[in-house]
Amino acid sequence: MMQWPGAYCNTKQGCCYPKTGKPTADFGIHGLWPNYKDGSWPSNCDPDSVFDKCQITELMSSMNKKWPTLSCPGSNGVRFWSYEWEKHGTCAESELDQREYFETALNLKEKINLLQILKDADIEPDDGFYSLDRISKAIKKGTGFTPGIECNKDSAHNIQLYQVYMCVDTSGTNLIECPILPRTQCGSDIQFPKF
Repeated sequence: MMQWPGAYCNTKQGCCYPKTGKPTADFGIHGLWPNYKDGSWPSNCDPDSVFDKCQITELMSSMNKKWPTLSCPGSNGVRFWSYEWEKHGTCAESELDQREYFETALNLKEKINLLQILKDADIEPDDGFYSLDRISKAIKKGTGFTPGIECNKDSAHNIQLYQVYMCVDTSGTNLIECPILPRTQCGSDIQFPKF
């Protein structure tokens, strides 16, 4: 799942930039979550498999850029990545060890350049409103697969593009059609906020 930082920061809780500074205006990784075919997902599958920062030392620079945390207080991302590993990554251990889990998510981010896909369809993060159908079709055209789109509301009650879900096979490398897309609370027109 990838998240648009402008929409995250426009929520009531606001956001705090990581200690590395304001992230670039691009979709950031929120997580790589194993799902069941019915759309539900397992979590916290192995309480003995704790996050080990040493496993991803070589990936840290990329993770700071592509998997930033915007939660408050600002941090270096380790707490967020630890949470993602323990809640979701441990449920993928039969396929991916800790390093491979984070590396796979980073590789997917490179493979799926959502911002460029949307820009190619003249959909820009300019506070403009775009039809949900147009956004969905642009992502499908750019990836070959139907996305799940999640929206939020800003303080002015504008419905905004918040997160995009794409499904992958169990290896985490190949996109597939999602068996079930998440239910969306988006309207027919949604704002793509600036960041």
